[in-house]
Amino acid sequence: MSASVITVETQEDLSHKLIIQQPPVGLSLKGSIRVPGDKSISHRALMLGALAQGETEIEGLLLGEDPRSTASCFQALGAEISELNTELVRVKGIGLGNLLEPVDVLNAGNSGTTLRLMLGILASHPGRFFTVTGDGSLRSRPMSRVVKPLQQMGAQIWGRQNNSLAPLAITGQALKPTHYHSPIASAQVKSCILLAGLLTEGKTTVTEPALSRDHSERMLRAFGADLTTDPETNSVTIIGPAQLYGQKVVVPGDISSAAFWLVAGAIVPGSNLLIENVGVNPSRTGILEALSLMGADVQLENQREVAGEPVADLRVRYSRLKSCTIAGDIIPRLIDEIPILAVAAVFAEGTTVIKDAEELRVKESDRIAVMAQQLNKMGAKVTELPDGMEITGGTPLVGTDVDSHTDHRIAMSLAIAALVASGITSIHRAEAAAISYPNFTATLQQVCQ
Repeated sequence: MSASVITVETQEDLSHKLIIQQPPVGLSLKGSIRVPGDKSISHRALMLGALAQGETEIEGLLLGEDPRSTASCFQALGAEISELNTELVRVKGIGLGNLLEPVDVLNAGNSGTTLRLMLGILASHPGRFFTVTGDGSLRSRPMSRVVKPLQQMGAQIWGRQNNSLAPLAITGQALKPTHYHSPIASAQVKSCILLAGLLTEGKTTVTEPALSRDHSERMLRAFGADLTTDPETNSVTIIGPAQLYGQKVVVPGDISSAAFWLVAGAIVPGSNLLIENVGVNPSRTGILEALSLMGADVQLENQREVAGEPVADLRVRYSRLKSCTIAGDIIPRLIDEIPILAVAAVFAEGTTVIKDAEELRVKESDRIAVMAQQLNKMGAKVTELPDGMEITGGTPLVGTDVDSHTDHRIAMSLAIAALVASGITSIHRAEAAAISYPNFTATLQQVCQ
């Protein structure tokens, strides 16, 4: 497949339309690629570097729009952050308790991670006033899941719809410790409360119904926080007040970004792709387990540990997929990958059921509704469930006009589906991919040579 059948058009409103045309001869994906740095780790490295004493060095930072929002917010709070690049970013921290009161509203852009985690930090800095907001999408996403536990700790937070929507105003307080039993397994909720606990006297504990990603726990320990975990109860405890010290952070490739190429390699006949330097933290590898259930040929090579995070190269080859049920405790470990797993299910024999994933309805878009609508436009058989999807595989896809709904994971998932759709697929508002994967289209052209 030549790069000429993958084109980008800029429209009158400056949005982008990604056009993918199935070639007259067979397509297969070959070669080695690297995906951008892990978004979750990039956010946390910038935040903890800003809160630490001394200097933090970050290699491999994701250069997407979301980490740029985090950097901008913490610069406004007094941290010195060098120009963002993948080689080396230096963060001169201001120290816990020393954040400045910003002269303007803090804007998290499209980043729910930035806003939710930052709330825990801001709420625990006494005597300062902060206002936070985001873009139109973020202002519609629920914040009560972090506001309510922070209010139980004594936080003063006000916002729209009973303090559940941004913009939000925060008056920093000396908080009291809590043991919060979260009704959902959410790394953002857990991290927000742990970050609030950094300046809170005593033990702050979060217990989840299932394990969520643990990047915050790993990094807080590395920066010097007194933190313990209880795997039997899915509980994490931090003892405050803490002191954080600048560290060297190496950000591995994001498995959520690698997931698009894992599915692409699995569904495009003749493919053999190597995705190098991918983080395989066990709290994030639900995508590998789900693809294994579907019979995908995915191998981990060159497994190693880099700066406290497990890393491997992932090789994927085309294989015939089979249906499965994806539900229960695995969901928090692959919640961001469900859109692209839905694409894999379209090419699996039988009916795949995804459930217990109602969290997808309050992401950058309602990912259940949008993926069902857009894949059905292409000829798939997808039925919405209240908490997931039922996907009957084996129906050939046909190129048509689809829309990302400005959701980066939707845009990229539809692009992968288009590789195996006959005719021409036009993906509107495809520029959304830059949120987490700025060079996605270039990589797509590279592997389709």
